[in-house]
Amino acid sequence: MSNCDLLITNVHVATMVPNGTPYGAVLDAAITIADGRVTWVGPAGQLPVPLRDAAGQTVDGGGGWITPGLIDCHTHLVFGGDRAHEFEMRLAGASYEEIARAGGGIVSTVAATREASDDDLYRVASDRLREMIEQGVTTVEIKSGYGLDVETEMRMLAVARRLGDAMPVTVSTTLLGAHALPVEFADDRAGYIALVAEQMIPRAAAAGLADAVDAFCEGIGFTSDECRTVFEAAGRHELPVRLHADQLSDLGGAALAAGFGARSADHLEYTSREGARAMAAAGTTAVLLPGAYHFLQEPTKPPVEAFREAGVRLAVASDYNPGSSPVGSPLVTLNLACVLFGLTPEEALAGMTRNAAPVLGLDGEAGVLTEGARADMVLWDVQRPAELCYWLGRNPCRTVVQDGAVVHST
Repeated sequence: MSNCDLLITNVHVATMVPNGTPYGAVLDAAITIADGRVTWVGPAGQLPVPLRDAAGQTVDGGGGWITPGLIDCHTHLVFGGDRAHEFEMRLAGASYEEIARAGGGIVSTVAATREASDDDLYRVASDRLREMIEQGVTTVEIKSGYGLDVETEMRMLAVARRLGDAMPVTVSTTLLGAHALPVEFADDRAGYIALVAEQMIPRAAAAGLADAVDAFCEGIGFTSDECRTVFEAAGRHELPVRLHADQLSDLGGAALAAGFGARSADHLEYTSREGARAMAAAGTTAVLLPGAYHFLQEPTKPPVEAFREAGVRLAVASDYNPGSSPVGSPLVTLNLACVLFGLTPEEALAGMTRNAAPVLGLDGEAGVLTEGARADMVLWDVQRPAELCYWLGRNPCRTVVQDGAVVHST
């Protein structure tokens, strides 16, 4: 109880623990850290004297707000090239099919990723990740899915692991082999699904490269039966599953995910009320991706009210990728979740903290500031937490603490 590596005073704390106050707020607070864990948080006037006297380092928060470190639980951060030229083509009126016929779309990203060296993929991904850390991200999920062959998918996952080893951020990896059909399997869908299920998943599991398995259930992706085959293979290797579901149409993806006890179903623009109820019963989190909705100018919003009524956890993530959501800012993502989807600022912030943690198997471990939780937190130069969802183009992040150590400070 008397061990204290770091003491932060003169702050307000949004613990994000449901306690009857907005944001789980503790005003005029202090927080203590030891061995990478939160050891005490509460009103500064109640800080135990032994903890105060034992502090190895003290930080004055200057009256700002501390939140849990942000968790971006859905990204495609490792990829080669970009698709800015396709953005220009779309704005000039080209359709998705026309872009694809011209060699664009996911095919172009797959080609660029396959051609890139591991060091090149690491270099550009580390630049992207560093910008996210400087905006308060302490935990990030990174998917594969731009290799679509065994070797490149494994390389992408290995680069993601390397990022987590080298940079001050926790990285969770997800195998997304069932992202799209590669050109070499254009006439053999069954063969490609067999490759994912019988080679990619076993190899990623054996090498410890994947923390979860994902699939894209959609008309331009894979059918429910094909995704079911992928999920069954994941289960044989004791890997949890997630699903890109109901983004462009309702193919029953939410219910499929729930049926497998998936940690999350993501996108969900066309999810039915029945799908929402199935997710609630299974404890499957809804991951909302407003960056993709905005960038693709989708006409249909996720059924947020149906999720609320059913009691589905709502998470929010950037979907950082070159084709449909080139959004590297968690703060912009929070704003979009409020403006486009109607989330309250408290719901949006919970979606990138407390509710994002279970998606990555970190429920109670990250995303909240309470005794025993991991000491991942951010000090913000704001007067109220809602400002994190309010400002566009401003980064009020002052200090980032990850595993109890200051990893970024302005």
